[in-house]
Amino acid sequence: MNIILGNEKNAHLKKLDRATENLQLFKADLLNYSAIVEAISGCEGVFHVASPVILSGISNPEEEIISPALVGTKNILKACSETSVKRVVVVSSVAAIMFNPDWPQGTIMDESCWSNEEFCRSTKNWYCLSKTMAERAAFKYAQENVLDVITICPSLTLGPLLQPDVNFSSSVLINFLKGSHELIENYSCGNFVDVRDVAEALLLVYKKPEASGRYICSLNHIQFADLVDMLRNMYPSFNCPNSIPEMNEVNDFSLEKLKKLGWKCRTLKETIVDSIQYYQEVGLLTME
Repeated sequence: MNIILGNEKNAHLKKLDRATENLQLFKADLLNYSAIVEAISGCEGVFHVASPVILSGISNPEEEIISPALVGTKNILKACSETSVKRVVVVSSVAAIMFNPDWPQGTIMDESCWSNEEFCRSTKNWYCLSKTMAERAAFKYAQENVLDVITICPSLTLGPLLQPDVNFSSSVLINFLKGSHELIENYSCGNFVDVRDVAEALLLVYKKPEASGRYICSLNHIQFADLVDMLRNMYPSFNCPNSIPEMNEVNDFSLEKLKKLGWKCRTLKETIVDSIQYYQEVGLLTME
């Protein structure tokens, strides 16, 4: 068995509540089918949350981001259908929903909306293409192999981190407080959600027998300029940008389907307060 005993990369996971009794770590490349089978053997449920997140500097999109997302998802599902797994929850993204030029402007997007793959290719939006293709492939495999698959489509996640490294969405918030907006200059999504609420959504759709299909997991849209104004008012001691480039108008998302299952979420203000408190406590953000 390829069990990981512990190293610096996963040390933060050992600090989780009851990790000593309940947590077992396996080393399994998503492109290595046999390693995946070994890791999930004996499981009744699987959460597939890993996918390459590369938003710039991509020279070979098929090799760097599309193939790993697509093949990795297919390997996970194949392994699940050949073992004892009863339900699979796949983390997709609103990126697989929002890039659809044919969707009426100003109309709320729901789970029936899919990003247009050709549009993603033509605009070189490789991450969105990879998430769209992987999610579609998941449902296709589920239908052909009678596997219970549910997807969750979160937006940009904020909130206290488990890992020591800063992810993209946290960098957006930290950069705003440091006076920079370079990360969002070519980014049109002003939708956020608390990572703790995403975790609750994952457990909810896994546990609820009536859950099926895909679920949007996000707060309502906010313009980045309005977010910076909020940060400036809440944290006047930080150096927020004086101006923010105008973002493309995007449609709001419907949250009704997930809320009908009983999902509740924090307000954006609450998430921001908890996020920034965490960044300061661990030294990721200081007033200079």
